[in-house]
Amino acid sequence: MSDLVTLSVPSTGKREQTKQQNRRAILDAARGVFGELGYEVATVRDIIRRTNLSVGAFYNYYRSKEEVYEALSDDGARRFRPILQAQYEAAGDFPSYIRGAITAYFNFIVEEDEAWRNQPTAVDHRHPHVQGETPEMKAVFDQVRWSISDALDRGAGPRVDSEFLAAACIAIAREVGERMLERRPIDVPAAVEFAVQMILGGLPALPPPKV
Repeated sequence: MSDLVTLSVPSTGKREQTKQQNRRAILDAARGVFGELGYEVATVRDIIRRTNLSVGAFYNYYRSKEEVYEALSDDGARRFRPILQAQYEAAGDFPSYIRGAITAYFNFIVEEDEAWRNQPTAVDHRHPHVQGETPEMKAVFDQVRWSISDALDRGAGPRVDSEFLAAACIAIAREVGERMLERRPIDVPAAVEFAVQMILGGLPALPPPKV
């Protein structure tokens, strides 16, 4: 009996490894397809053609291209979370956390943007890590809210509603980040400064535009 149990473990592990590999193959293929054809034009069949999977195998993992896109969103948020946590751990006070987190986020989306643009004949550069709401993206929000709440509790920031403040910080970072990616050349320091000053001081704290 013990021998049978021992033999079943590698089999289960191999199946799980195969599932992970198939999911990764689908996401990699989708990233390429969305980058080259554009999200609206791309189809499930376009994604499947980039893999070695059958149609049936694809639908074992995702029911639509929308679900694949959400999975890409989760993938980006999952990779960003430890970066965000590192910024919290390194920050000495509330302003330094905000500046560090936004700088890290802007650098992250610039790297993601470059990866999508490097797809041959890329036409669609929307960034799945900043679109919609997924479980991993909610986890990022919860992490930001907890970090802000902790800073406020320690007297290291303004005494305001931490949930509202977290929502405002994320909204500003998302929108400013998207506009930053549309400009050429991309100026991360300028975008960071604008977002940080907007969060910490509001409109009166913003510097006048350069003439």
